[in-house]
Amino acid sequence: MSEPRPDRPDASDPDDTFAEIVDEATQRDPDLAVIEAGSRTLRAASGPPPAEELPARPADPEVDKALRAVEQELAGRWGETKLEPSVTRIAALMDVLGEPQRAYPSIHITGTNGKTSTARMIEALLGAVDLRTGRYTSPHVQSITERISLDGAPVDPERFISTYEDIKPYVEMVDAQQPYRLSFFEVLTGMAYAAFADAPVDVAVVEVGMGGTWDATNVIDASVAVVTPISLDHTDRLGSTPGEIATEKSGIIKQGATVILAQQPVDAAQVMLKKAVEADATVAREGMEFGVVSREIAVGGQLLTLRGLGGEYDNVFLPLYGAHQAHNALVALCAVEAFFGVGAEQPGSLDADIVRAAFASVISPGRLEVVRSSPTVVLDAAHNPAGARATADGLSEAFGFSRLIGVVGASGDKDVRGLLEAFEPIFAEVVVTQNSTERAMDADTLAAVAVEVFGHDRVQVEPRLDDALEAAITLAEEEDEYAGAGVLVTGSVITVGEARLLLGRR
Repeated sequence: MSEPRPDRPDASDPDDTFAEIVDEATQRDPDLAVIEAGSRTLRAASGPPPAEELPARPADPEVDKALRAVEQELAGRWGETKLEPSVTRIAALMDVLGEPQRAYPSIHITGTNGKTSTARMIEALLGAVDLRTGRYTSPHVQSITERISLDGAPVDPERFISTYEDIKPYVEMVDAQQPYRLSFFEVLTGMAYAAFADAPVDVAVVEVGMGGTWDATNVIDASVAVVTPISLDHTDRLGSTPGEIATEKSGIIKQGATVILAQQPVDAAQVMLKKAVEADATVAREGMEFGVVSREIAVGGQLLTLRGLGGEYDNVFLPLYGAHQAHNALVALCAVEAFFGVGAEQPGSLDADIVRAAFASVISPGRLEVVRSSPTVVLDAAHNPAGARATADGLSEAFGFSRLIGVVGASGDKDVRGLLEAFEPIFAEVVVTQNSTERAMDADTLAAVAVEVFGHDRVQVEPRLDDALEAAITLAEEEDEYAGAGVLVTGSVITVGEARLLLGRR
């Protein structure tokens, strides 16, 4: 069957014309205008999008113009993958802003995969007990405003713009005093911390950009440090083994904090435990102090029993697919328990009904997300081998595809061979492509690697993403015996975000 096991409604798409879409996009970035204009045929037979959507461009032309100006100024700085291992500049910015990051308690999240989903779950749990939350995550899927959220929703464009304008004079002051200007990520981090203080929030949920010790986010003193599974990624910057990478990531563990440690490779776990001892931190380990008791496929997701720090929580419905999301939910639950002192200062557990309601509300765009039916098209932002293996397992478990076509567009600095090898057992064919960013691996270069993994007969090259999606959907539909075929778009958060636009999501 081509649908996920939960039923999805089906409806026809409005009869937009190519010219109308182009006309509507005249105020948009040229690349996004092309993406939107190419989407009409791809959206044919698509099911309706759910209520929750990522931010679109501002409807007001003046606001859109102002947001574009901010985006352009930020883009003129070092990109978030170019690092100078120091928190000197961000610390200087915090100093001149009056240390906004110390105006609220925080939960800090590092790891290789699952950080954003875990952050969203933590945010949902905290919001369910009426705490005002700020969430800072990266990268964004479609809009830069997604990175800074208040009360579970991205800040509106006006607030994003005003926050930037508020801190801009201080940013320029720090720029003038430092050997290097503040980077794109450092300025966004400063904006997030300032926005959270201005709101004000009761608690901030902060995802590192990369690593830990030298990450720009690491000017907070979080009472809870969360470490999702560590695997190989950014090896040129963080290290070539899980243990080396863990050394950098362990830098978020602060004196006297509580560390929520997901299952880790042995060498990574050893590094984390050593750092916790040095910081006199309390450690709770998955598989020891907490764990997933049971999980089963349910309509629209999975049903879990989780053993947290304060006891068991049963009949927890999570509307996300894959065992990895169950483990992310567990880690999120324990992080919130630790934040409230459950299992340490306070006996008992969180209110089970509140926990159930919070998890039932969770979404995670671009993570095994179904965006079309007939054939089913799934988006997943896996961009390294470990993430790809988790995605492949989740697809195999939750979907009954008779034949799966992959659309892969990856970044040039990733382990694309490992990524493709993880997907090879589940892809009947793969269409290789590239997204619109400078970091994208050239489609022909990616194809050369794909041919070595899949063989010539299973690889098709379509440099334009809209053409790649069209080709994959055609392959999925071309023979009656493959009526249960599906398409997975993956390889990069950027690729997934652009595919969402092409497929009519906003």
